[in-house]
Amino acid sequence: MPIHNNSVSVWPGTPYPLGATWDGEGVNFALFSEHAEKVELCLFDPNGRRIIHTIEMRWQTDQAWHCYLPDARPGLLYGYRVYGPYDPANGHRFNPNKLLLDPYAKDVFGQLRWNDSLFGYRLKQPDLDLIIDKGDSAAAMVKARVIDPAFTWGDDKPLRTPWHDTVIYELHVKGFTMLHPDIPANLRGTYAGLASAPAIEHLKRLGVTAVELMPVHTFIDDRHLLERGLRNYWGYNSIGFFAPDSRYSSSDSIKEFKTMVKRLHSEGIEVILDVVYNHTGEGSHLGPTLCFRGIDNSAYYRVTPEDNRYYMDYTGCGNTLNMRHPRVLQLIMDSLRYWVEEMHVDGFRFDLASALARELHAVDRLGAFFDIIHQDPVLSQVKLIAEPWDLGEGGYQVGNFPLGWTEWNGKYRDTMRAYWKGDGSVMGEMAYRLTGSSDLYEHGGRRPYASINFITCHDGFTLRDLVSYNQKYNSANNEENRDGENHNLSWNCGEEGITNNQHINALRNRQQRNLFATLLLSQGVPMICSGDEMGKTQLGNNNAYCQDNELTWIDWTLNRENQHLLEFVSELIKLRKQHPIFRRRYFFQGRDIVGAGVKDLTWLSPKGCEMTVAEWNLSFARCLGLFLAGDAIDEYDSRGKKISDDNFILLFNAHHEKIDFTLPLHPALARWEVLINTSHTDTNIPHGRLYHANEKFALQQRSVVVLKQLISPRAN
Repeated sequence: MPIHNNSVSVWPGTPYPLGATWDGEGVNFALFSEHAEKVELCLFDPNGRRIIHTIEMRWQTDQAWHCYLPDARPGLLYGYRVYGPYDPANGHRFNPNKLLLDPYAKDVFGQLRWNDSLFGYRLKQPDLDLIIDKGDSAAAMVKARVIDPAFTWGDDKPLRTPWHDTVIYELHVKGFTMLHPDIPANLRGTYAGLASAPAIEHLKRLGVTAVELMPVHTFIDDRHLLERGLRNYWGYNSIGFFAPDSRYSSSDSIKEFKTMVKRLHSEGIEVILDVVYNHTGEGSHLGPTLCFRGIDNSAYYRVTPEDNRYYMDYTGCGNTLNMRHPRVLQLIMDSLRYWVEEMHVDGFRFDLASALARELHAVDRLGAFFDIIHQDPVLSQVKLIAEPWDLGEGGYQVGNFPLGWTEWNGKYRDTMRAYWKGDGSVMGEMAYRLTGSSDLYEHGGRRPYASINFITCHDGFTLRDLVSYNQKYNSANNEENRDGENHNLSWNCGEEGITNNQHINALRNRQQRNLFATLLLSQGVPMICSGDEMGKTQLGNNNAYCQDNELTWIDWTLNRENQHLLEFVSELIKLRKQHPIFRRRYFFQGRDIVGAGVKDLTWLSPKGCEMTVAEWNLSFARCLGLFLAGDAIDEYDSRGKKISDDNFILLFNAHHEKIDFTLPLHPALARWEVLINTSHTDTNIPHGRLYHANEKFALQQRSVVVLKQLISPRAN
């Protein structure tokens, strides 16, 4: 039977789906809470300032509280108050004074206004077991908004770009377009700005196949940052796992986000989301009560077994979501499916993914989270990328994620940085990283594309800063330069920071080209950090998470050197796309596979001969070559046609002096053409000079050279 509460018609509704669901006639509300004693639904005026109705949700099924409002419509603002014990010692922190955000909110209205009412305890006595605050947080809280999901997708469908053909471009929605002079001012920093013609033109010109968006889930700015005049720019502080953050919207955030995805898809560009399911913005036990803590603290969070007041913190952010609870797993899976099915995204990069695998304390490679995704008919088909570490014991899990997953390869990053910095005794490690990290992935049946290769990402130095600073300079973060990584494997090329020294600047430009050439010619999936292709600098700040300003926004005014760098990177991506030898689907075997009389790859010493064990172990060695046999790929395309390519030689010299590198004797009739030479200042490399077998090539100091056999091996 329907009831009438404060002149609002209320029906029982259903416990599923969770959240607020408009069915064309009314809205069903459902909220999970295992330990609640009473739940109230609060309806707000259109400005979110005044509660116009409070409705007790009298129906409970399978720990879900629910009701149906036949007169409710999309656009309605709402929140919850949840009653139950305030007993921190036993993990419970219910507090009806706190307005709570629906964990399944599809749209979030307003911005959080920090004040003491958001906290569920008296600030001077946080460890008392009795609730003694009287502050009502409704005026300070964001509100959930009922949505109408209707959208005309037309013929939009998943692009499903194969992993081996993928080139990822990591970007920040706001920072990417905020300073672009050709994007209308009202669209800069928004989803619509990213979907604009000038933004897409850059992505197409560069040649990337996917954008990886830094967090767009609704997040909050930390109170301590706002008090210091800063912001949580990166957004790794989620409070809503279904709603796109409205700060990146010029109008309707949901329709604008969908339009952005549709537009990028039409240009052949996939959309991958960086998602943060390991923790929430509510922080430690001293944090605010905004959502999960007040709905059911002991269900949503991992509490310490010895004292349930405190949280297990594997993230460094104060809390960890409780992946052992089926309703938390359901929340994350429902969120992922929503972004794929309703928002049409193509994949996810999971922040601190090791935290998601912790069933007890140790990281469980076959945890329930991975089992569920593996069998899911929707999620198992999208791109899945793990950041394979967290801050807990045993959290560094590079190479240990299951089949179907790719990983940010931190060992690739560190090895390539060390090599081009000039460190010794890294050539063996470099060889593994350059050829897809078979030592990490092959034993588990995974392919080279399991390795997401990167030199830089949002976290750390930009590429320009990597070759310009030996130390971090994070004073702008107001933490006395204590924050950020100290072990950067960077080298300033002889002088710290910005300089007018032409020799040093020329070397820095070359080092950027070296790093890009290495990245884009390595087996695996390359990831570029946005702005690196245009020489972006953050003036040595390697932890710019709180800098929402021109320090982090991309500067689109390019000098001559940065224009050349952009052209160079574009040419490298084009070369990668044209030649399957640089994006193999299977690992090299180091042997003659198909009777072509040549190995699929051969490592060369400067003498032009195959590297010996002794040469691999020379600590002072900085130079090596790699012969790639195009006829020995031993792979087939989707139609069963054998894949073959030209022969290539890649030469690497991280030494500070020129080295004469003898080209290999076989194939004896080979003539070699230079395609890439990073010692040149731009992409206009002279192609008239040909080199022959057994000829010495003057490999300049700190440079990469790519040579292609002019006559195909099949014609020989």
